[in-house]
Amino acid sequence: MLQDILTAGLRQTMQRLVKPLLNPAIPVPLQRSLIRQAYRSSVPPLGCRFKAIRLAEVPVLRTRYGSDSNQAILYLHGGAYVIGSPKTHKGITGHLAKATKATVYAPDYRLAPENPYPAALDDALAVYQALLAEGYDPKNIAIAGDSAGGGLALALAMRLRDEGIALPGSLTLFSPWADLSHAELYAPENEPVIQQGWIENAAGLYCAGEPRTNPYISPLYGDFSGLPPILIQVGSDEILLNDSQRLADKARQHQTDVTLEVYNSLWHVFQVHAGQLSRATEAMTTAGEHIRRNQAL
Repeated sequence: MLQDILTAGLRQTMQRLVKPLLNPAIPVPLQRSLIRQAYRSSVPPLGCRFKAIRLAEVPVLRTRYGSDSNQAILYLHGGAYVIGSPKTHKGITGHLAKATKATVYAPDYRLAPENPYPAALDDALAVYQALLAEGYDPKNIAIAGDSAGGGLALALAMRLRDEGIALPGSLTLFSPWADLSHAELYAPENEPVIQQGWIENAAGLYCAGEPRTNPYISPLYGDFSGLPPILIQVGSDEILLNDSQRLADKARQHQTDVTLEVYNSLWHVFQVHAGQLSRATEAMTTAGEHIRRNQAL
């Protein structure tokens, strides 16, 4: 009963406070400032340790829970490539660190419109290579991300494969934004978070004239062959539901190990509520199990 009340309350919060901020009529700098405030409700577990560092000249927020580990997660935050940062996603990275006991590295990758494609992908690649240079076994590195960061995680894995760089042990994608052409958006009865006009505007800012079907921009148009095991989690009440379903179908077509989890009556990147909403906490636990299961022995 209490969880039902909490779920309803969080849904209303997203609908009334967050969704109005994700509006193309609001200037991007103001969106960034307002979203920083909104994400303060996403709280990491007690005991997390955060440190700002640099890897390959990219600012990175490192998260640890418990003792140091030889396992790493490269976490790519969401925000449609125009907003968000590792600081807004401390709740997610903290809960992932707790669920896996791995060290989480969240790059503060460059954002559009100041830095359109391929800046974010280049920064993600540079940080991954820096983790390899620090001595991490690639199979002990997981790549994860939410929304745009989920699409970016998949694009990074494709680029690693294409450039002959050792692949990570697994991919974990929360509500991935994987088709910036928006060819098959879902139409839920009530979408509590995302406005289509906002992601359409953001896609234009990020692509800056580059074809939206470029697989490094929209991984749904790429080749999934040879990619590591993928976990996809998505809410049933979000316009990106079809992106996740199409990703899973394409992975299966290419004989790539994939698990798709659809959480009924939940919304875009509901994992930000881990530690409060029991189903979000359970989703994080499942993500942690997927990551640990695919680590090197």
